[in-house]
Amino acid sequence: MRQRHPERPATRGITQLEIDQRVFDLYDEYCHGRIDRREFLSRAASIALLGGAGLAMAQALLPRYALAQTIAFTDQRIKANYVTYPSPGGNSGSMRGYLVQPAGPGPFPVVLIVHENRGLNPYIEDVARRAAVDGFLALAPDGLFPVGGYPGNDDDGRSLQASLDQARLRTDFLNSARFLQAHRLSTGRLGATGFCYGGGIVNYLAAVLGPDMHAGAPYYGVAADTESVSKIRAPLLCHLAEHDERVNATYPAFESGLKAAGVSYQVHTYPGTQHGFHNNSTPRYHEAAARLSWERTVAHFRKHLA
Repeated sequence: MRQRHPERPATRGITQLEIDQRVFDLYDEYCHGRIDRREFLSRAASIALLGGAGLAMAQALLPRYALAQTIAFTDQRIKANYVTYPSPGGNSGSMRGYLVQPAGPGPFPVVLIVHENRGLNPYIEDVARRAAVDGFLALAPDGLFPVGGYPGNDDDGRSLQASLDQARLRTDFLNSARFLQAHRLSTGRLGATGFCYGGGIVNYLAAVLGPDMHAGAPYYGVAADTESVSKIRAPLLCHLAEHDERVNATYPAFESGLKAAGVSYQVHTYPGTQHGFHNNSTPRYHEAAARLSWERTVAHFRKHLA
């Protein structure tokens, strides 16, 4: 089932409506490793708008993670710490993640939070805290742990993630899901959400885990391989941006496969949004769509993980 939602632009600093779509498109190439930072800024600067505004728009799109914190590390409603755990068959045999639990003795339904293509950055850690405030035991694994962890900036993080064995990286996330599901504070009911690369991992986990995964909420993540869709059992709540041709093109076949397999799913497309609209550290953030999509995600998890 598809739904579209009304547009409301972000209001912090430079907004989406003030950035040329050509700069957004260049940023998408940069974020996905097809061009480097220097080329991104150089090509954006060549877009002659309003006396050279292309470069200013490009610079405004670079993440500012101080904006991303909505739940403080010291918030009394949660307890957070870093944990290490075995990951057989992964890139190093072990993994590290950011584990956040709600206040109280538990047990809790659990939600895996999967990062983008650059490691466990501050935005993803904040999403894990948000999930815990909403009542879930949340684990945000750092896929870069085998190469030293998130390096503190996205450029190096993107390069490190691209350097990893990708099949083993997927195994690291699969092992993270299994670790979380078996945690002493877990009810055994597993959900997963993720963003960009992480959204694709959510779809992958749904296929690999089958009945052992109980709900998924991927954000602008590529669809699972067509041949694996029939293995999915978890109800899926998929969030897509309007201006995201590469990802959106993978969904018609995905939806056909989900229908054929009898999987419960919804696809929500948010008008006026760019890939990455949930990430509140850049002007791609769309406040109304981010808020609505998260409310729907929490409701989806509460329904299926209770």
